[in-house]
Amino acid sequence: MQASDVKWGILAPGNIAKAFALGVQQANAGKIVALGSRSADRAKAFADEMKLGDVTIHTGYDALLADGNVDAVYIANPHPMHAKWAVRAARAGKHIFVEKPAGMNHAEVMAMVEAAREHDVFFMEAFKDRCFPQTDKVCELIERGVIGGVRFITCSFGYGGGDTINPDSRNFAAELGGGGILDVGCYPMQWVRRVVGASMGKAFENPQQVKAVGQLGETGVDEWTAATLKFENGVVAEVSTAVRATLDNRAVIVGSAGRIVVPDPWLNDRTHPQDGKIEVSAQGKTETIDCPSAFTAFGYEALHAAECIAQGLKESPRMSWDDSLGQLAALDAWRHEIKLQYPCETPEGFRVPVSGDPLQRLDDAPMTYGRVAGCDKDISKLVMGCDNQTTFPHAAVMFDDFWQRGGNAFDTAHLYFGGTMERLLGQWIKSRGVRDQAAIICKGCHTPWNTPEFMPKQLAESLDRLQTDRAEVYLLHRDNADVPAGEFIDVMHEQAEKGLIGAFGGSNWSMQRVAEANDYAEKNGKRKMTVVSNNFSLARMVRPVWSGCIAASDPESVAFLTERGLANFAWSSQARGYFLSHAATGQAGPWDAEAPFDDDDNRQRRERAFELADAKGVTAINIAAAYVLAQPFPSFALIGPRKVHETATSMPALGVELSDAELAYLDLRAGSPTG
Repeated sequence: MQASDVKWGILAPGNIAKAFALGVQQANAGKIVALGSRSADRAKAFADEMKLGDVTIHTGYDALLADGNVDAVYIANPHPMHAKWAVRAARAGKHIFVEKPAGMNHAEVMAMVEAAREHDVFFMEAFKDRCFPQTDKVCELIERGVIGGVRFITCSFGYGGGDTINPDSRNFAAELGGGGILDVGCYPMQWVRRVVGASMGKAFENPQQVKAVGQLGETGVDEWTAATLKFENGVVAEVSTAVRATLDNRAVIVGSAGRIVVPDPWLNDRTHPQDGKIEVSAQGKTETIDCPSAFTAFGYEALHAAECIAQGLKESPRMSWDDSLGQLAALDAWRHEIKLQYPCETPEGFRVPVSGDPLQRLDDAPMTYGRVAGCDKDISKLVMGCDNQTTFPHAAVMFDDFWQRGGNAFDTAHLYFGGTMERLLGQWIKSRGVRDQAAIICKGCHTPWNTPEFMPKQLAESLDRLQTDRAEVYLLHRDNADVPAGEFIDVMHEQAEKGLIGAFGGSNWSMQRVAEANDYAEKNGKRKMTVVSNNFSLARMVRPVWSGCIAASDPESVAFLTERGLANFAWSSQARGYFLSHAATGQAGPWDAEAPFDDDDNRQRRERAFELADAKGVTAINIAAAYVLAQPFPSFALIGPRKVHETATSMPALGVELSDAELAYLDLRAGSPTG
């Protein structure tokens, strides 16, 4: 296939799509064969204006995605709709070129990228200047060191003005993602990230720090704002944007030996080729470098996308998946600084997965389930750890994906981020209407509040945050050896009798203390502990991850759990990434000798995990998780993914069967199971 052979469908043929359509024609970047619009009349007018000839017009976007003649779709509707239609396009097997910003936030782009990955299609965010000769030339000058080391960058893109606004305009409509940052502030952000990347020999670089101020208008969107960025190599940048103030809309790069000025980084002419210009001051002289163009910036980006598709690429070397994820993370940080949140990012406005479909387990979901005495629900064998989700969109995208893969169990704690994790989980459960199916694992009484009187108080706070009247499983977060175990049994028994908790037990409790507690319960007619949550992993915990941590991987603990039929919810079940491959070599990565899981025995276990992984066609981290799930007692693995892809790559563990001989080999009790 050649770039000229790519058959495009345009989803939402509006004004920006006209620039793309003309760019396709100018650059011979394929053929536009179909349009998907909510109005057939508008689509027909678009086709006539752009002289598209014999083009199929679909009333509705789903019909466009079902068109077998379409190879790729250009998604051009307003920002809040990008994620929905990108995910649906991926499911339909269409390559995806989505107008910037790719999504409203980092979480949406995670979902979009994972959909593209799982359905094996191309995905690229459309930033036209990433493909433009002028930008290439700037980066070449930086890489050559023409102005020395980069020190400081200023870059702006803003338009508009006046004392009145049209609140119905897309620019000011919060429900349409209006405001400066997402619409045009994204340009200076990605431009600076690209230039700093060039100064480091990379395709892009993400800022380490983002500080910002801005003005939110009467419609709730940012009308003008500026941010200061700090990068790992010391570069400081100022980016600014506006929809009510016309800025100078240029870029200045200050180096140790000169400066570069780009009078017009954006070259926004949508109909005619526009030559670029760069002013370089170095070594006591200033020169102007012309950057001629064969077609518009939109033509260059259309051609690049078509070439990638024709070559069978799944991501662009000019705007990779990680680049888009880093871009949205930086924009999120900018918006967080000025307290800008959109209606579609709230629990009330974000009530279904980004695809727009109702939340439900997928037909091919791989999850398996187990039971815990005292809990009347099946509990997914992989349990989502709720300890690192930072916003509702982040939590919702992660939890939606986990649920669709069959997960229904969520582990959280009164302590985590001052209750933020419990609040986010509660908001998600309520917004999705899945309380009856979800299994909540709630922890409380962490040191120094690990005495019986705190248990009911913290439980009440946790249930309030979670917006529920019951936790399926309750765990004391830490033990306190100064308190008789029976006193903890008394208070948990009381809460269970009230129906506030189901199964209960202790996290980081020794087997001796569990035995003491259950002996007391049996003698006094009280409910027993039926569950613990201690570290359990193929790699033994050599040094405590946190103060007060206890593992249950030793043979004595395994025998105790097996004999008593107690369940264990294994935290750090995958040893905090100890079994991940090193990106460069594909082998186990280097580890600090002081790491909690690193010693000679664990290195040997890791080598054996890699060996079995190769034989079974999975990853070593899947082998590590499968080892946890294969124990002779009810064993559940807590996972702590921060990205959707991390959840996805954990799932193959559910299909791994380990024989007794393989289990013995992995934990060094026997030699190779194959002799």
